Amino acid sequence: MKTFVIAALTADGFIGRDAGHLADWTGKADKKLFTELTKEAGVMIFGARTFETIGRALPGRRAIVYTNRPEAITVPGVETTSEDPAKLVARLRADGAKGVAICGGASIYSMFMAAGVVDELYLTIVSKLFGTGVPLFGQKLNEDLNLLETERLDDQTVLLHYRVKK
Repeated sequence: MKTFVIAALTADGFIGRDAGHLADWTGKADKKLFTELTKEAGVMIFGARTFETIGRALPGRRAIVYTNRPEAITVPGVETTSEDPAKLVARLRADGAKGVAICGGASIYSMFMAAGVVDELYLTIVSKLFGTGVPLFGQKLNEDLNLLETERLDDQTVLLHYRVKK
């Protein structure tokens, strides 16, 4: 089972203008890749604020939302959790999950990276600048990566695919 971060960033490294910013700025190529990779994984993990920007279960994928207020998430087909990332990944592996896509936001990306459970990162870099905003990670990390591939998705978007060195 592969656990991976999937994120779209501006050319200056931000995943959004602020915590409530919708991911409507990324373009069709990023959305297509997101759909393909998350369907392949089968399981998507979100923080509550990131999930609010989507607001629904996506077809063909299991959605798990991190929250301290599970009663606030009442969307059918969406699970909630506050368990340790390593325990959640182990449980999903035992349940037979094919893969796990960590879908944001910054605190969720950081939590899973710090727990040492992320195998790969799929980062799409979009030809846009915000100047300030929400960084990919919300805390200090010290991870080494191996670049597996780069791919030009369209004239505005590049994919960087990394493996986390363990």
